[in-house]
Amino acid sequence: MTAFSLAAFGFPEIHADGRPIKLALRKGLALLVYLAEARVAVSRDVIATLLWPETDRETGLARLRRLLHRVEQALGQPVFETDRTSVRWSPSVDATIDTQLFERACDGGDFDGACAIYRGDFLAGFALDDCLEFSDWAFFRREALRGRLMHALERLVQDRNAAGDHFAGTAHAGRLVELDPFSEVYGRHLIRSLLLAGDRSAAERHHSALTRRLRDELGVAPEAETEALMSPAAAPHAAPMTRYVKGAGVHLAFQTYGSGPLDILVMPGFVSHVERVWEHPASRNFLASLTKLGRLIVLDRRGIGLSDRVGSAPGIDATAQDIATVLRAAESRRVVLFGASECGPACIKFAVDEPRRVAGLILFGALAKGCWSQDYPHALRAGQYDAWSRHLVAQWGGPVGIETFAPSLAHDPQARAWWAGLLRAASSPGGISVVLEAFRDADVRHLLAQIAVPTLVLHRKDDKAVRIAAGRDIASRIEGAEFVELDGSDHWFFAGDQAPVLAAIARFMEGLARRIS
Repeated sequence: MTAFSLAAFGFPEIHADGRPIKLALRKGLALLVYLAEARVAVSRDVIATLLWPETDRETGLARLRRLLHRVEQALGQPVFETDRTSVRWSPSVDATIDTQLFERACDGGDFDGACAIYRGDFLAGFALDDCLEFSDWAFFRREALRGRLMHALERLVQDRNAAGDHFAGTAHAGRLVELDPFSEVYGRHLIRSLLLAGDRSAAERHHSALTRRLRDELGVAPEAETEALMSPAAAPHAAPMTRYVKGAGVHLAFQTYGSGPLDILVMPGFVSHVERVWEHPASRNFLASLTKLGRLIVLDRRGIGLSDRVGSAPGIDATAQDIATVLRAAESRRVVLFGASECGPACIKFAVDEPRRVAGLILFGALAKGCWSQDYPHALRAGQYDAWSRHLVAQWGGPVGIETFAPSLAHDPQARAWWAGLLRAASSPGGISVVLEAFRDADVRHLLAQIAVPTLVLHRKDDKAVRIAAGRDIASRIEGAEFVELDGSDHWFFAGDQAPVLAAIARFMEGLARRIS
């Protein structure tokens, strides 16, 4: 049996029993990589459409038959298992692809090994003329793998610095900056690692370079946190560290800040990143204000941000389980859940399942059902939702959606750059598409009548992303819930006028404190 290995990080290469094989068929290379990535039988029609999108069905299928024959001739042996409708790599062939080795290493926590395998972006420099569907597939796969690499590198920076190996931390942080030179979070990783390693002159050089990039390309100045690193009195080791806890086989990233009789756990919406969330001044100010009311807990649910990528959508049940895991790790006794937007349903689920642990529930800009139905007219119809989702995925990596989520910040270059960077760090186009698909099918209306904890529902009356009727509907179904209608059109809780939002939360927290005492 011949052992084939395929390299897809960079221009595709094939090795048989360790020997390189030249295949002068670009579509043959594309076919081999696509089937290796699929790992299962693929419809002949799908492949023909992918490789010959401009031809009719019969011509495409005929060209596929010829291509299968020519590839096996070039490789010197049969490598495909075929039937009348599908094609796959033959199970009798020992075939591996480096992308799969990379993902296995990530899944197993071998981040050093994973980063060593990643030698360049997926199919970099390889393209098929006039094959738009293949290009789209390669793009989404490339972004997903790149996102996993950045996640692995962030884990390595944190782990190496925590272990005192600051030179290794610097190397991994430098690679992060190469991947996203406009990220202040990654820039701070590098500067902090250099300072911990005792190389202040190099830290100053990188701080100056980051300052120039932000000024020249984005027209903004560095954040106060970035500037504070270079203060002679700064103590880089004292910066808050992201912690990890393992639950249900998944490592979850979380942070805690402040103290108080009650904890406040914040779930911000469909994407999150426990470090980047502090990067924008408005977001940081809102979270810092919450620390005056109790101990703040922020987390990235599975598949999002700095938590493990899991290859599936973090549904409501899974996210509620993640909340429980993090609260145990944070040794939380009583918590106020702050569920914004798409994370509202998971907080509702947890409040119903664990009422003894929940002191109160705050829902902001949330809705109980993902899409329209005859008995729920407050959300987009499924077709509209899917069109919005496709637009979001197609523009991923830029500041897509900010005009809807935060109209008051839509023309702020700093906010646009921050949001684009948060999206790239939080997920990938392929990863977020399954998250959005799962939320479209979510429905927790049946749980609302079971909520037995004090509940505050906040909603801006001109919210551009979620209609205020959805907030009113939630409040009407929860016994004793308080509904507060706020001025403004921003969907993000920290955008626009924060004062009324924070005042309503403070009043609610004061009421909870009186109940407990």
